[in-house]
Formats: sequence, C-alpha cells, structure tokens
Amino acid sequence: MLNKLAIIFLYFVLVIFSLSAQASDLAKEKRWADQTVDSIMTGDAVWLKADGQKFLGIYTEPTTDKKLGGVIVLHGLGAHPNWTDVVQPLRTRLPDTGWFTLSLQMPILDNKADYKDYKPLYSEIAPRINAGINFLKNKGVKNITIIGHSMGATMAGYYVANNKRPEIRSLVAIGATGNMFKDPKLDYIQSLKKISIPVLDLSGSDDLPGVVQTKKLKAKTAREAGNKNYYQVEIKGANHFLVGKEDELVTEVNKWLKKYN
Repeated sequence: MLNKLAIIFLYFVLVIFSLSAQASDLAKEKRWADQTVDSIMTGDAVWLKADGQKFLGIYTEPTTDKKLGGVIVLHGLGAHPNWTDVVQPLRTRLPDTGWFTLSLQMPILDNKADYKDYKPLYSEIAPRINAGINFLKNKGVKNITIIGHSMGATMAGYYVANNKRPEIRSLVAIGATGNMFKDPKLDYIQSLKKISIPVLDLSGSDDLPGVVQTKKLKAKTAREAGNKNYYQVEIKGANHFLVGKEDELVTEVNKWLKKYN
C-alpha cells in the first residue's frame, strides 16, 4: 500500500514538474516588465491576459490624422517588447506614418535555454497573439500585420500557419531562420508551406548563416505553396539585429504595410 501511494505521489510530482517546465518563466517576465515599463519613452504599457496570466504589451497610437492599420511586434529569443534592436525602432517609428503598434511580451525561458527548449512554449503563442489582436480590434483597428524578429519571426510564422484570423493581412518575418530543427513548431520552412497571406521575408546581407543560407529554400517553399505574394528584401551591410540600419528597416517595413494593408 505504501509503495502504491509513493508511486502515485511521484507521478503527481512529475506531472507538476512537467507542466511548470513547459511554461514561460513568469518571474523573469516580471523582472523584464519592471525594467521595461520604467524605460518606455514612447507608448504606454498595457496588461493583457492569456490563459489566465497577465503579460506586458506596449501600445502606441499613430501620430498622424490618417490611421492606416495595426502592427503586432514579436521580439526574439529571451528578449522583451521594448528591445533596443529591431523591436523598438519599429514600435516607436511606425506610428509616425499612421500605424498603431502593439509590441507583445512573448513566452521566455531562463538565460541558459536554447532555441529547441522553447518548443513546449509554442502552445502559449496563440493565446498571447489573440489577446493582442482583440486589444487592437477594441481600438477600432480592422487590418493587422504581424511582425516578428528572429525567434519572434518563427513564432509569428507558426501562428499565421495555424490560425486563420481575417484581421491578419500580412506577415513580416525579420531574420527568420530556415529549417533549423525540421520540426513543425520550430521550423519556419514548415510554416511557410501553410501560409497563404502576403509575406515579407526581410534579412541583412550579414545575417546569421541559418538565415542567409536558407533564403532560396524559403522562396522555393513559398512558391510551391502557391503564395504569389511572398517577397524577400535584403538590407545591405545589415547584421541579424540590423544595428545602424534602423532607417532602412523602418522604410522597408513601412512600404510593405502600405502595399498590403
């Protein structure tokens, strides 16, 4: 009897550990949020809910009289919604040309976590993006583009491939790695096979090898999937984080938004 109770207890311990291991590091999210909220110079911190958990978003309204639509921005590996590279330039400067922006805190793990360790967290992606979409809809925004950088691009691609929301008019994937793990969740190539909305694949000429070396495969995959509105743009001299190329980044994304929203 004692052995049976011990086995049952061990089973529940393992289940609880397994569930906790498959969730975003909420303590780290809180630390990021505490630091991030104090650093916001443009836009407002907003608290959204997904699966009963609060998470941070940064919302910025257009500074122009004409409102063109909305943008949801997803950061990369282990980052936050006011990350200096890529995320901050887009979320703060696109409003100057008529776009609402909402930068979301995506699920994160501790600093030692690798790309593949994020696979269990992919179940948390859709609830967070859906919360962002609903937030913008409540602001009267009817057309939305999702922009993701690095792992955020993989997450955005996975979401678009598996969630058909009429509000999502296009996808912008910045620094998207190709078939890194050959897994439906972690593999951007697999997502491209199922995406029919317009896609802008933007990268730097000095981007990561996994981005540069899979450019032809990404284009081929989109073409074979029948996506006639898949385009690639390469920014000369730009690295994975587009440091020093923020003007070019915002210009290219803005051109895309005006064309496909």
